[in-house]
Formats: sequence, C-alpha cells, structure tokens
Amino acid sequence: MAVPHVFIFPLPLQGPVNCMLKLAELLCLHQEIHVTFINTEYIHQRLLNYTDVLIRFAKYPNFKFVTIPDGLPEDNPRNGEQVGKIIEGVEKVSSPLFREMVMMTTTNYCAPTCLIVDGIFTFAVDIAKDAKIPLLYFDTISPCAIWTYLAVPKLIEDGEIPFKGNDLDALVNSVSGMEGVMRRRDLPSYCRATDLDIPIIQHIIKQGKHIVQAQALILNTFEALEGPILSQFRALCPNIYAIGPLHTQMKAKLASQSLPTSNSLWKEDMSCIDWLNKQPNKSVLFVSIGSLATMSKAQFLEFWYGLVNSKTRFLWVQRPGSIIGLEDDDINVPMELVESTKERGCIVSWAPQEEVLAHPSIGGFLTHCGWNSTLESIAEGVPMICWPYFVDQQVNSRYVGEVWKLGLDMKDVCDRATIERMVIEVMDVKKIEFLERAKQMSNLAIASVGEGGASYQDLERLIEDIRLMRI
Repeated sequence: MAVPHVFIFPLPLQGPVNCMLKLAELLCLHQEIHVTFINTEYIHQRLLNYTDVLIRFAKYPNFKFVTIPDGLPEDNPRNGEQVGKIIEGVEKVSSPLFREMVMMTTTNYCAPTCLIVDGIFTFAVDIAKDAKIPLLYFDTISPCAIWTYLAVPKLIEDGEIPFKGNDLDALVNSVSGMEGVMRRRDLPSYCRATDLDIPIIQHIIKQGKHIVQAQALILNTFEALEGPILSQFRALCPNIYAIGPLHTQMKAKLASQSLPTSNSLWKEDMSCIDWLNKQPNKSVLFVSIGSLATMSKAQFLEFWYGLVNSKTRFLWVQRPGSIIGLEDDDINVPMELVESTKERGCIVSWAPQEEVLAHPSIGGFLTHCGWNSTLESIAEGVPMICWPYFVDQQVNSRYVGEVWKLGLDMKDVCDRATIERMVIEVMDVKKIEFLERAKQMSNLAIASVGEGGASYQDLERLIEDIRLMRI
C-alpha cells in the first residue's frame, strides 16, 4: 500500500503561500505523509532570495518543491492591482501543468492521494475528478469573508448589488447570519462594481459553485472566533477542518526551535527588533499595509502626519512599490515629519511581522486587515486599527471593529485627523480596554491549538484522514 502523498498548490501571493507552507510543515512532521508543494517560479525565487526555506524543509525527506510558470511577464509587479492577471495566468498556463503532474505517476515518487488547493482554483474540481482522488480546498482568507463570497448570487437575486444610490452605510440583509452587522461598505470591495459582468464577480460566483464540490474545506480560523459562521458553512460542506491560527499551531508544535522562521517574499530588516527592544512596554504602534496593498502619495503623507500628530511611537513598514508613483517622483517630505520620526519612529522596507507582533513593546497594529495579519494580531493580543484595501479585507475590518471588538475600522477614510484620533484612542484613551479584550481573544486562540483544543483536534483529524487516503 502506497504512502499518502499530498499535492499542495497555493494562490501565488504572500498570504496564501505563507499559510500553506505552514500547513505543509505541520503535515511533514508526520513522516508517513509525503508532501509536494507547487510554487510558481516567481514565488519560489523570492523565497530562495529572502528565506531559509530550502534548509528548513531539507530536514523533511518526505517533502519536495516543484515549480511551474505563472504565465506573467517577469516585470509584472504582482501587487494588488494585478491579482486578476495572476489568477488568469494560473488558469491559462499553470493549471494544465498542474493537471499533468497530478495525472502522471512517477517511478521515484508516489502518486498523489489527495490535493490541497487554494479555494479560488475552480479548475481543481475537474482535475481531482479525472484523477479519482479527493480534493480539499484550503481557502486562506477568513471564513466570514468567504461566506459573503458565497452570498453573491443571493445579493444579486435580491437586488442588493449593484447598489442603488450612494449610501454605503445602508445595512445588507441577504447574507445569512450577518443580518444587522454588514453594511454595503463592509461587503468585499468588488461588490461596489456597477457592472456585474466583470471577471472578478463572475469568478466568485463560479468559485461558490465549485467549493462545495470538494470532499472537505480547510480553514485558518478557530471555533471561539468564528463559531457562528462555521456553523453556517457546515450546512453546505459538512467536513470542515478549522485548524487556525496556523502560525500558533506551528509555534506549539515546534516550540523546541528557538529561532523564528520566515516565509517572506521580501527581505526582512531585523534592525527594527533592536529598535523595539529599546521602547517601553505596549508603547509602539506597528504600521503595515501588507504585501499587496498600495496607497497614493497624498494618502502616504496623511498617514505620516496622522502618526506624527498622535505623538505615539511607531514602527512603519514602507514596502517597495506600496506608494504609487514614489519611485518616479520622490516626495519632498516636510522636515517636521522627518524630525518627529527620528524622535519616536522607525521606518523599514519590510519587517518580520510575526516576531514584531509578539514583541512586548507593541501596543497596537494599523493594518490592511489581510487575514494572516488579522489572525497574527489576534493571537498575540494586539488591538487593531483597520484600513482595508480590497476584497476580503473590508469584511475582516468590520468583524474586528463591530463583532469581535478588537479595534477600530477606518475603511474608506484617509485623513490625518482621523488617523491621529484613532491612534490616540487605541494607544491611549481606550488602551486598557482594548488590550484586555485582545488578551481574552488571544487566550482563546492559544487554547484552541493546545492539546484537546478545537483547532488541535481538527488538525489531528485532518492528518488521520489523509493517512487513510492511501491508494
């Protein structure tokens, strides 16, 4: 009987790749499970450039990387504005190669017994059916956001999208289980489109039809955080593995390893840790808009003035390419901003985020509210100020502010006065209140991955189910 062999294929973006590499390593800890991780050539090269991923996975003889092209020209920036093209490239160029790999039985490595694929890859359903092997979709965004994706046909049927009129604060009633919570502005960003025939909406509708055809759904969340939404999911897809927070699972399983690991696609500037070591406890606001989001030069200056005017210490990640047009026309930064930043700020091009959020000097996180960032902040007990950029982040920010009460939602606003006010509220006026609430949720996150916790049990069940998928 062949050993179980999992093919893992993430959406080639920082968040999904980071998430699925963590799952791959957790599976590899059980040596009777073999893992093949499919990376696009672009992503793999960046991992080789900026991480120890080859050394780290070399200790697992049951693991191997395979690379395929993503169909995009080398100079494509692959940022948030390019996500549509990335998905299109994967479907046209990568998916036929993935199909070939799945169908091909090699002599030096066992044939795949199951596929773990990003939920946005609708082509995986037919590949799994043709290969007669189980498909497990791993949607690495939040379940609360995925649930709104699945509701898009109902939103269209009920006439809630496209929006009639300009009132973005009108409540939305066609998302089951979210009545009284979601406003128009809190729906995924593509719901603001006036034309329902745009590719992203058509793809979301298609994804909704395909995701329920998988044998199971893997989600990076935990019951104490999203129990009501998970209950809704189980009516559509009974076999759910809620195994998050994945980075907390990793910490628990690899507690003996003292050095932090990284799956970053950018070079991390470790000098920020030295700077944090010199700051008072819970005094620093961490500012990062993640790996895809961008802002205009005007928004960049509003952020900077808001941070400086708040008189709060801050560590700010300014990712290369995140400020549109900055490379072509350097901003003449006012001297008052430069001087104030020298006094109480630190700016880096990229930071080791998990390590930063776990640092005792961090008291808040101004974030784009991507799901990995949100979960990492929750697990470390760090309150948030949410400035969502696109798609699922609008939903996440609403849940952070309104449902989980773990911070403030700053969506659709970018002025220095609002930024200053919200920073002061989180870091000063309501600091104790937010930290206490965040600590409560952090404790629940940590308990979920501890022995006997819900996420711990779901991961064990996933591993056992994969073991039984022998051919």
